[in-house]
Amino acid sequence: MASSEAAIEARIGRSFRKKALLREALTHSSAAEGRSNKADYERLEFLGDRVLGLVVSEHLFALYPKEGEDKLAPRFNALVNRDACARAARRADLGPALVLSPSEARTGGREKDTILADACEALIAALYLDGGLKAAKGFIETFWAEEFEASGDAPRDPKTTLQEWAAQRKKPNPRYDVIERSGPDHAPRFVVEASVEGLDAMRGEGGSKRDAEREAARALLNAVGVRV
Repeated sequence: MASSEAAIEARIGRSFRKKALLREALTHSSAAEGRSNKADYERLEFLGDRVLGLVVSEHLFALYPKEGEDKLAPRFNALVNRDACARAARRADLGPALVLSPSEARTGGREKDTILADACEALIAALYLDGGLKAAKGFIETFWAEEFEASGDAPRDPKTTLQEWAAQRKKPNPRYDVIERSGPDHAPRFVVEASVEGLDAMRGEGGSKRDAEREAARALLNAVGVRV
C-alpha cells in the first residue's frame, strides 16, 4: 500500500504531511467494514464534493464574466458530476491505489465509475485538509483541465433538453421517479428513472435527486440519439 500511496503522491505532485488522510481517501467502505479502527472515504467524499463545487464555481465565474446563472449552471453541472469525477480519477490513476475488499476487487471495483468518482472527491478533501484550498485547487486544475476545455461549448441541461424534445413531439412532460436511495445521510446516492410516453424508461444515479434526474434524462436522450 505504501508504494501505491507514493505513486499517487508522485502523480499529483504533492507529498502528504498527514499520510493517514491519503490512506483514508483511498479506502473503500468494503475494506473498512467490521473494523472500527479503519476509516473509509465516505466522510471525506462529503467534504470533497463541496470543495470541488467551490473551485469549479470560482473558475467558471472568472472564465465567463459576461454569463449569468442560466448559462453558468449547465457548465457547472457538466463539470461536477460522477462521470467527470471518474474521468479525473482515471487521469490521476487512482484505481490501482484503492484499498478494497478482496470481493470488491475481484468484481472490478477499481474500474467502477461510482467508486472512482467517490475516491476522487475524497482525495480532493484530503488535499484540502492537508494543504488548504491551494492544494485542492492545484489537483482540480490539473485533472479537470480537459473538462474545463470541453466546457467551452456551454452544455445544455439534460432535463431541459428532454422536456423540449418531448414537447416538439406532442408528448407529455417527462416523468422522474426515485427508484432507490442508499448511503448515509451525509453522502446519499439516488437512483432515478426517467420516462417519456412511447419510450423505454432509463435510469440515472447521483449524489442528489436532482443529479440523478439529470443523468436519467441524459441516458434517455442518448437512447434517442440526442447528445448533451
